[in-house]
This record gives sequence, C-alpha cells and structure tokens, in this order.
Amino acid sequence: MRALLQRVTEARVDIAGETVGKIDAGLMILICAMQGDTEADADKLAAKISKMRIFEDDAGKMNLSLMDTHKAALVVSQFTLSADTSRGNRPGFSTACRPDEGNALYEYFSEALRKLGVHVENGQFGADMQVHLCNDGPVTIWVDTAA
Repeated sequence: MRALLQRVTEARVDIAGETVGKIDAGLMILICAMQGDTEADADKLAAKISKMRIFEDDAGKMNLSLMDTHKAALVVSQFTLSADTSRGNRPGFSTACRPDEGNALYEYFSEALRKLGVHVENGQFGADMQVHLCNDGPVTIWVDTAA
C-alpha cells in the first residue's frame, strides 16, 4: 500500500458542496491499495503511520506521533498514487487494485487506525472529492509497504 502523509493544521473533504470528513490538526492521509496488497499490509501501514514521529515536541523537534499527540487523521482514497510515469506523457494506473478490492482495503486501513486509538475521518471511495487542507510545516512524507 502507498500513502502520502501531510501534517495539517486543518483539513476537510467536500462532495457536491457538502463536507463529509473534517479534522483540525493532525494528518491528511492519501492512500492507495496496490495489486497484491493484503490486510496485513494495511495493518503494517496503520501501525507505522500511527507511531511516525512527525509532530513537534516542546523543543520544536519532530519527535511526537499521532498516538502521542492524540491528533486525528483524515483518510482519503487516491488511486492516482499508483501512477506509472515511466513511459510517455499519460500516467498508467494498472498497478492499483481493482475498485472493489481497493475500497475494501481502504475501509480496512481506516478501521485499523481506529483500533489503534486514532480518531479517523474519511472521504468517500471513488467519489469526485474536493480536498481542502492547510499543510503544516510543510511536512509531507511518502510511505510504501513495498519499499
């Protein structure tokens, strides 16, 4: 699974003008399930992200995690993280999971974070979403379970 983490001061997802997910300070997590990914990959990714020390401590060092700070996560599915740009000018997305499998892993990942004690808000899988966020830092980190 692939995830793009953005530390945010606030974030929300709107669909057709209606807010469906919203957090204050925390993490925006854009997530993509790749072909061959399993629930074990989702568990591994959720555990890693929940403990990743990317929030500042009192000394201003990135030394605290979602678990330490009790901040929230806004999880949004984004199959375009699977983009293969190695040939031509049009990205290919054939390495992403089929939509039914991708949705199941997206939901499973969100629930795995919840089970770890993280407050999770979600976008809507497959919807045309408008994502609004204020990147804090900016801090943006790429995580891939295949790496």
